[in-house]
Amino acid sequence: MQCLVRLYDQTLLWAQHRHAPRYLAAVSFVEASVFPIPPYFMLAPMALAKPDRAWRFAAIATIASLLGGLLGYLLGYMVFYPLILPLIKYFGYSDVYFSITEKFQAESFWAILIAGFMPIPFKLIAIAAGFMHVSLPSFILASLFGRGIKFFAVVMLIKLGGKKVEQQIRHVIANMSWVLLLLAAIILTLKLFKVF
Repeated sequence: MQCLVRLYDQTLLWAQHRHAPRYLAAVSFVEASVFPIPPYFMLAPMALAKPDRAWRFAAIATIASLLGGLLGYLLGYMVFYPLILPLIKYFGYSDVYFSITEKFQAESFWAILIAGFMPIPFKLIAIAAGFMHVSLPSFILASLFGRGIKFFAVVMLIKLGGKKVEQQIRHVIANMSWVLLLLAAIILTLKLFKVF
């Protein structure tokens, strides 16, 4: 399967476009709030194409991702009261919910920081932080560090490894397409046999 590799090669061309930083900001913003496009697949080729601007690209991705995370936080905060809390109360889980919220609040900074650079969709963390009513300054600080570590690490790897890292990225993407196809086949098979 070469479709993801072709998409990656196309991204390398887009990364050289004069509006590439704007595209990176847009992708970073929507990925952190509502959309499943990981920005490092755009950040890496941009850092390769223009290494002298790589740190700037990482900063753009970090700030845009933080802003997108704030949108996710706001969505979680706004949707919680009208939709989620009544269901929690109806099913009698209020005590459990408030106990979990208390624990999450106590460790929220570290949970968000670690999730920021893990391969977990950040939008899930942002929305959950919103409806868990995590302190906004804590969310902002943890997101800034967590996302920043991830994006600056990608740029550092590209700057240190150059073309070798780029070839490894292509190899990972090529193999990932097979893994995704296999995963889709397994899920489809399980659904057909009504396993879940």
